Amino acid sequence: MPLEKTPKLTVNGINAVTGTYDVPQLTAAELARRLRRTPGATSVAPVATDRGRRLEKRAFPLPPDIQPDDLAKAGWGIVFHSDEDRRIRRVLERLIEHRRTVVGDPARVKELSYTADDTVETWLSQLGVSWGNVEPTLVPYYLLFVSCPTRIPYQFAQTIDAEYCVGLLDLPDAAAYERYVDGVIAYETSAPVLNRREIVYFGTKHPFDDATILSAEYLVKPLSAGLPSRSQKPIADECGFAQRVLVAADANRKMLCDVLSANTNPQPAILFTATHGMVWPSGHEQQAAGQGALLCQEWNGLGKMMPAHYLTAGDVPADAKLQGLIAFLFACYGAGTPLEDRFAHDAGTAPPAIAPRAFASLLPMRLLTHEAGGALACIGHIERAWGFSIVGQTNDPQLGPFRRALWRLMHGQPVGLAVQEFNDKCATASVQLANLLEKAYVGRPVDDAQLTATWAERNDAEGYIVIGDPAVRLRLDALQP
Repeated sequence: MPLEKTPKLTVNGINAVTGTYDVPQLTAAELARRLRRTPGATSVAPVATDRGRRLEKRAFPLPPDIQPDDLAKAGWGIVFHSDEDRRIRRVLERLIEHRRTVVGDPARVKELSYTADDTVETWLSQLGVSWGNVEPTLVPYYLLFVSCPTRIPYQFAQTIDAEYCVGLLDLPDAAAYERYVDGVIAYETSAPVLNRREIVYFGTKHPFDDATILSAEYLVKPLSAGLPSRSQKPIADECGFAQRVLVAADANRKMLCDVLSANTNPQPAILFTATHGMVWPSGHEQQAAGQGALLCQEWNGLGKMMPAHYLTAGDVPADAKLQGLIAFLFACYGAGTPLEDRFAHDAGTAPPAIAPRAFASLLPMRLLTHEAGGALACIGHIERAWGFSIVGQTNDPQLGPFRRALWRLMHGQPVGLAVQEFNDKCATASVQLANLLEKAYVGRPVDDAQLTATWAERNDAEGYIVIGDPAVRLRLDALQP
């Protein structure tokens, strides 16, 4: 389903109240008109270019003698809001001490603070570094931010992950933090590991829905089956992993619960889901609890929606066995919801509010803090996941960042490093978008399909983030065959 042949662009995300697309379908020409903004404009909005230009200009920021997956040299840090709850700080002291043991050099493990007036530039400067100069003894390469996004904004973390491997952790109380810390330490120090050397793909495919047809055919299928035309094997085969593929009728709610629960034994090491994320109107009583829930195959038509059609945090089975799992959730709002909608809107209008306040999605929280043992980390999306970005302007899947990210996970590299693959994609697409918009603003011809595809690629790549400690990794030596 190449973009240039698609009469309407279908944006991922289903409104839980109406059962229809949260963003109405639109043509490439309509989206391009919004992106061009007003005739005669002479500059590109910073939101479209700043981060990408910074990414493009960076030399690899670590010193040349440090490999990015070498935690002992790259270092690890935790960032608290300056007035974070002392109970939460006390719980996380155990994780800090554990990381000191793992890293070995106490100078490369840091406890850092954020205050409300900090920009990324001032924050780095106060710590003695600047862009393009990562010095792990001052600011470690792996950074875990602990706070809700109303206190440490998503934009701060998504800016600094241009050069650092970032993870976010926003849990409801000290007990939840304690469960997560217990799970990470137990996985990294205990002899037995319950997980199997396996990835499970879960991808819905609704015959009436272009978005899930696209993600099933152009994302899940080429990842799991390979691309013979490019001599690409399934990524699991390349990495010595087993795989299970649950697509279309098999991507139902019961099957997903079975993957998460004791009905599957041993558990997979990686779960990759590709489906719609559920969306509620701003301020709706169910928004905070349900936003980013995973829509399953039970959904049977536009305009129809029932709670039984999707999986929320509250639906995760009580007997779930999640310890040692890394979950990659390709879904709108799978990681979190910002305050404002960055979807292109008409010039002169304020960005509409998505929610009364920014908040983290509950589903990854639940996976990380399950009472029977939580997942190591989740990779999710802040804001919408732009499904049609995976084909760009071609007839073939454009899956480089996904393949490389999964390759890193399956080779036991830190989850934060895997997500850097999407930052690199964001850098390239941001600069391409800036160039296209500059041409459009001075009246030069720009193809609508090229402009909208580039914009979607950039927005999709920017949104990926780690929920959990970015330094966690699979224990390949201990996984069951």
